[in-house]
This record gives sequence, structure tokens and C-alpha cells, in this order.
Amino acid sequence: MSEQPANSELPPIPTKRYFTIGEVSELCAVKPHVLRYWEQEFSQLKPVKRRGNRRYYQHHEVMLIRRIRSLLYEEGFTITGARNRLLQEGAGDAHAAAGTEPAAEPAPAIDLAELKREIGALIELLKS
Repeated sequence: MSEQPANSELPPIPTKRYFTIGEVSELCAVKPHVLRYWEQEFSQLKPVKRRGNRRYYQHHEVMLIRRIRSLLYEEGFTITGARNRLLQEGAGDAHAAAGTEPAAEPAPAIDLAELKREIGALIELLKS
């Protein structure tokens, strides 16, 4: 079996909205049956399915597949290890996007009565 190319050696991803499984297979140097298997193993990977159950991947999914490939083939993670790493990275990405640090303890309880009053005031403001 030939050696897998590193992620840096993969072809650039074209600017398209959707990619077929064959296109993704070539862009990520992963066989289609492996992509179908990864869909079962990684909950973040959910391509759109259209007529005839054909899969259509979006740009972010192609990037995710390249990350999974890197974790498994280049960094030596197991499927479980790669899944856990992606979950950790996802939590970190959410906090980075929000500009916050991960909470060390649960957030305080929300005062529902106060929230209801604020929403009511906003509704009245929008009506006027």
C-alpha cells in the first residue's frame, strides 16, 4: 500500500458549496468507504443526503475530514482518541469564538421572573 500524503500535500479545496463523496475522497486522500465509516464514528460529520441517498459534503466537513485524517494517520490517534480530541477542540473553538474562557464551574441560575420582565419590556419597546 502506498504512503498517505501529509495534509500539507493535499490539493487545495475549491470554492464550491457541495462536494460529492468521490471529490472529497480525492481532496482528502481517503477512500469513499472510509468516509462512510467515519460518518458512523464521528457525530460532527453529517453530509447532506439527497436523492438516491447520495452524500454531499460542505466545505467545513471537508476541513473536518482532513483534521480527522491528520489525527488518525499523522498523529497516530485511535478512533476514540481522535473523537475525544475533536470534542475538546470543539469546546475550545466555541469559547474562542465567544471570546470567553471555559467555565470552571456551572453558570449561576437564571432568574426567570426577571428575564420575563425584561422580555416583556423589549416587546413593548418594539411595539412602540
